[in-house]
Amino acid sequence: MFEVAEYIGIIAFAMSGFFVAVRNRLDLLGVLIATFLTALGGGIIRDITVDKVPFTFSHTYPALLVVILLVLLIVFRFHKRNSLENKPLFILSDSIGLVSFSISGALIAIDVDFNLAGVIAMAFITAVGGGIARDVIINEVPFVLKTGFYGTISIFIATILFLLHMIHFINFTTITALFITALSLRLIAYYKKWSIPLR
Repeated sequence: MFEVAEYIGIIAFAMSGFFVAVRNRLDLLGVLIATFLTALGGGIIRDITVDKVPFTFSHTYPALLVVILLVLLIVFRFHKRNSLENKPLFILSDSIGLVSFSISGALIAIDVDFNLAGVIAMAFITAVGGGIARDVIINEVPFVLKTGFYGTISIFIATILFLLHMIHFINFTTITALFITALSLRLIAYYKKWSIPLR
């Protein structure tokens, strides 16, 4: 279940990282860095935090998936299209990445017996760590700090998974249901422009 969530997250976040890089008109090296950071950065931070060899460094497929996807996006000339960041494909890929990486981060934290705070922190870091690193290097305010229902989805997922773990009810069915619920909530929140008010 962890590997499925991880690979889905890598593919989805590689796409969203590419779209952000294109919108900022980065050169090929910039696109490579932004794409790899978005797709792999959060998972690397997560694994180092729990004292594990990063999944990306011990498995061939993560980096290979990013390279293949990057080549396909360039071959099909997605870098020539305008305003990709606000198009449904970007929103969907970014939302899938958010949900998938939140799940994989929470599962890793549960596996090493973290408490609720630790599970939430690992889900959050995995989901938004790469995006924050990408936004910092391109000199933008991180996306997670500009919308109230982005990081909130990660916290929601982590909390539900921790509660499911407490009653020994984590399985493929419950994780799939959580994935669909969280993804739907994220997409509805985006298109309805939900946010957590400051006052």
